Amino acid sequence: MSKSYAPPQDPASQSNYRSISILHAHLDWNIHWDLKTISGSVSHTLQAHEDGVSEVILDTSFLSIKQVSIFDPKATHSDPLKIHLGERHPVLGSALTITLPRTLANGQQVTLKIEYSTTADCTALGWLEPSQTASGNHPFLYSQCQAIHARSLLPVQDTPSVKLTYTAVAHSYLPVLFSGRKAAPSSNVDSSIKKDELKEWKFEQPVKIPSYLIAIAAGELVYREMGHRTGVWADPATIDMAYEEFASSTERFVATAEKIVGVDYDWGSYDVLVLPPSFPYGGMENSNLTFLTPSLLTGDKSLVDVVAHEISHSWFGNNVGCANWGSFWLNEGWTTYLERLILREIHSDAERYFSYIIGRKALGDALQEFKDQPKFQQLEIQYEFGEDPDLAFSSVPYDKGANFLLYLEGVVGGLGIFLPYASDYVKTFKGKSLDTVMWKEHLFNYFDNQPEVISKLETVDWEAWLHGHGLELPVQPKYDTSLADDAYALAKKWNQARYDASIKFDPEDIKEFSSNQIVVFLEKLDEEVDCFEKTLVETMNKNYRFNETNNQEIRLRWYSVSLKSGCYCQDAATWVSNKGRMKFARPVYRALFKVEPELARKTFEDNSDFYHPICRALLSKDLGLS
Repeated sequence: MSKSYAPPQDPASQSNYRSISILHAHLDWNIHWDLKTISGSVSHTLQAHEDGVSEVILDTSFLSIKQVSIFDPKATHSDPLKIHLGERHPVLGSALTITLPRTLANGQQVTLKIEYSTTADCTALGWLEPSQTASGNHPFLYSQCQAIHARSLLPVQDTPSVKLTYTAVAHSYLPVLFSGRKAAPSSNVDSSIKKDELKEWKFEQPVKIPSYLIAIAAGELVYREMGHRTGVWADPATIDMAYEEFASSTERFVATAEKIVGVDYDWGSYDVLVLPPSFPYGGMENSNLTFLTPSLLTGDKSLVDVVAHEISHSWFGNNVGCANWGSFWLNEGWTTYLERLILREIHSDAERYFSYIIGRKALGDALQEFKDQPKFQQLEIQYEFGEDPDLAFSSVPYDKGANFLLYLEGVVGGLGIFLPYASDYVKTFKGKSLDTVMWKEHLFNYFDNQPEVISKLETVDWEAWLHGHGLELPVQPKYDTSLADDAYALAKKWNQARYDASIKFDPEDIKEFSSNQIVVFLEKLDEEVDCFEKTLVETMNKNYRFNETNNQEIRLRWYSVSLKSGCYCQDAATWVSNKGRMKFARPVYRALFKVEPELARKTFEDNSDFYHPICRALLSKDLGLS
């Protein structure tokens, strides 16, 4: 690796992290449930990377900064430092410039204590009323900092180029969790909740993480151990179902990932937290504590593979991660690739490719969605300064990235050659941030003593894969379609029924289908049929009862098919009104908007407070309201 190369300045950060960067943060927070704010302080220990550093610039967004001082545990008083909060940038927020009392030389450290509070405009926090939780007894709080919302939770160098350790203490009458290891109370056993009794909840994260993995959740939460290093947290009304859903697979996923990558799980414990339904993602790989959507709780364990994805982030993203959001595919492409290898190990090679088939449809939809913004069809994106990476969130980094790695696996000669390289990649960049240039240089360096592999790699159209536009992959990998063939056959039969009324259907058609086969069946229909007659859509629902399934992945595809025919609009509106996961909310609202725009807008406006701020902003844009 070239010693002189460093990734370019992150265009999504206003901080001066290349001159001086955070090594460790200590959070001391008070949760104000009535005001829906967090107040307190963060103490940052920073180290200079050059001589003559006279100021620290941090990212902030919608924070109320009280004062900044040099932290000295021996001093009884410390004078406030000179600070300047810059004019707000609409995406990046306000740069906080702190003038140091003396310049720092390269390698010198300083600890700054910043007293502040969040505000009502905070984009990182979701505050829920008791009625929005399953038990209905207490309010709930959770954070979502990826991509650039940690700066709305604390002043920080909000870029994945900076990795830091942190400790935290929170004062709250309701239980609090952080993305770290619990230090106090030492027991996970539920204790009584008394509103007038504040408790201290202490956590530590000794592994260096990027700011977007700093996370908090608080509310009526109980714990259930699943394995010697795995457990589940949830609302008391949800904990039994959550345990049943995840207990048999979570430890197995961790152990299988360790075996495939050849690198141990670094983080100690691995817990999952099932959140209320307004959580905007399927899962968020917060270190030690994966946040999960309750939409995974189907009762039949058919969606637990999402946990395999989040666990895979423990190696790709959380450990070896992108230095800026333009190389986000290094997080999600590698993670999706490993997730599907876990499926191969636990189930079969056919299951691995079946997941690629499902992902390929999602990728096609995303590429189509960005046909007027071709930059976001690229695997590596060149962001402009101040451009919002949330706007590019899609299946592209996941599935285009995973397909690229699958293609490279074939180019170099198969898993037997590719997996040792993947293991070396993790070991080489462990605890570091990198970009696509560094990834590619390591790939060629690893195979440098294997000229036959290098000659194959030189045939790859790197420009097409990394920066190509359009609706197709540069090379279409060959998938094993054995698990998809029955679903394709049934879709073909329904397509033919548009012209042949003699074709009959029966509930037995899908009796032996897995939930993923039903998903593929519906996706094939969605892909090949512009619009069914309403009577055919109603016949489909009469036979297969898709409108009643608890499997939200099936519901999503069902509404994609039925809404194109103008059917079940009110059912879709009712369903999406309490689905905070953007994977469900955005496509269903967009599909509903095409056929019943007023119903779509009214449904959103009536329920806008339910959605997390990130989801709310994107839905408002989708519906032409902002």
